[in-house]
Amino acid sequence: MSVALVTLTEAGVKLARRLQPLLPGALVHARAGRGVGDIIFSDTIEHLQGLFRDRVNIVALCSSGIVIRALAPLLADKTSEPAVLVVAEDGSAVVPLLGGHRGANPLARALADHLGIAPAITTAGDLGRERSLADLPPGWRMGAGPRTEVLAALVNGTPVACRGASFAWPPAEWFQADAALAVEVTWRAAPSPHLHLHPPVLTVGVGTERNAAPAAVIALVDRALAEAGLAAAAVAAVVSLDLKRDEPAVWAVARHLGVPARFYAAAELAAEAPRVPNPSPLVAAETGTPSVAEAAALAAAGPQGTLLVPKRKGPGCTVAIALAPAPLDARTLGRAPGQLSIVGTGPGAPMMRTAEVAEALAAADAVVGYGLYLDLVADLIHGKPRYATALGEETARARLALDLAGGGQRVCLVCSGDPGVYALATLVMELQDRVADPAWRGVEVTVLPGISAMQVAAARLGAPLGHDFCAISLSDLLTPWAVIEARVRAAAAGDFVVAFYNPRSERRTTQLPRALALLAEHRSPTTPVALARDLGRPDERVTLTTLAEVEPAAVDMLTLVLVGASNSRVFATNGSARCYTPRGYDPAARA
Repeated sequence: MSVALVTLTEAGVKLARRLQPLLPGALVHARAGRGVGDIIFSDTIEHLQGLFRDRVNIVALCSSGIVIRALAPLLADKTSEPAVLVVAEDGSAVVPLLGGHRGANPLARALADHLGIAPAITTAGDLGRERSLADLPPGWRMGAGPRTEVLAALVNGTPVACRGASFAWPPAEWFQADAALAVEVTWRAAPSPHLHLHPPVLTVGVGTERNAAPAAVIALVDRALAEAGLAAAAVAAVVSLDLKRDEPAVWAVARHLGVPARFYAAAELAAEAPRVPNPSPLVAAETGTPSVAEAAALAAAGPQGTLLVPKRKGPGCTVAIALAPAPLDARTLGRAPGQLSIVGTGPGAPMMRTAEVAEALAAADAVVGYGLYLDLVADLIHGKPRYATALGEETARARLALDLAGGGQRVCLVCSGDPGVYALATLVMELQDRVADPAWRGVEVTVLPGISAMQVAAARLGAPLGHDFCAISLSDLLTPWAVIEARVRAAAAGDFVVAFYNPRSERRTTQLPRALALLAEHRSPTTPVALARDLGRPDERVTLTTLAEVEPAAVDMLTLVLVGASNSRVFATNGSARCYTPRGYDPAARA
């Protein structure tokens, strides 16, 4: 559960730090100038609305009125909105405002218990929580039937019966043996006048040939469930051989059923051979296990599990379904596919990170990056395994991140600026695309953007990127200089504002002067040029000069060079020079 502890005062920050250990992965969001938080914001309303839109659960340590006024315009679908709570900054009150049945009420109780107070819960279904079906255990799903009537009856103390399978939940003492209204706990899809509760007891095993058509596998699974009279909502997980971690069809079935995909090693599936009714010598020769679909379904269902649907064949695929004797926690089955988040930290200052990046770092099992970049996020990765590589070892860094994620870990690969701008997102994609490693292909890769250097430089100057612009790296370590020069010529002829990345190093001293000379062939000597160094860090320095006066020797690898277009302008205001590139919004201003 992703949680943001939003504070507006130093007192709020202190209380948030007391509550933070109760909420693994939670980050303290502090208003600028009012305490030290994991994330700093300046506009309270905008920040609360952004968190709400991103479906982040909010614990706001401030007035409830502030939160209500901020979020009221966004309220639309209560089934998908996050939980929102308000905590008095002196710890005297905990109020769940939204999402009581989606985690707010249990969270309110946990926080109130820690503070030694009673939570202010107003949700009718939860006031009668001794008999409430509102908060289902993980993996359970509510099916067809008179939901409103049954939930109201439980709250009001009206007799309700419970029929079907008997598990530890829901508790038998909630129900009476005979009542007009009833809950039916079942993994069956048969029609019933009762409210269906589906426990996660079914496992769907899937075997596929390479690149089997996802639609065909989904159709086979749907037929198998329907013909056996099984409820898709009772499926706990889709399971397969770990060699299939990169098969699109397996993932498509899991998404179709709304459940996780989990994987087993060949030796684990081979151990199920005594229980497998349809072994295949051919499959054994190719994969190391005589069965995939049946063995995976049984392995996930456990030693006491039974095979309800033996192997069924489709075009390039097989499917089997097993039944577990008790509800399953999909998180404990087999191995999870690895997750790799390629995160951009922006220039390095905490307030310039996105909340999405901060949360990914806080939730990571391991963090990989260049040592300097890891130091810039040290406050978010304290205690986590750090894998630092030297500058220039980008390929080794990306491979290491994929290896760790391929082993089932949640990994963050840290980049400065934006990971898709002259950083490692493209390298990871290339490795996944070109290296035939199922473990790598099975990794779920997410790219989380950051603020790039040219954006920060432009913001410091005013609006030099107000019209068309481009970015060019002057490093010829990976790109031939002839290609770079052709791109600079094209940018010069096209009159683009140009941001030069990697402009100069101790060994590369000729590229920047040559690039500036090419631009000078098309632009006035007075064209503005900005040298922006250490952006977002304590030693930040932005110098505004001209194309005729710029000194390439003052530039290094920590500097971004921004060259204006022919119509870029510089003017003074409040004692500072500002630069912008007009786009033509106001004809009168150009007169």
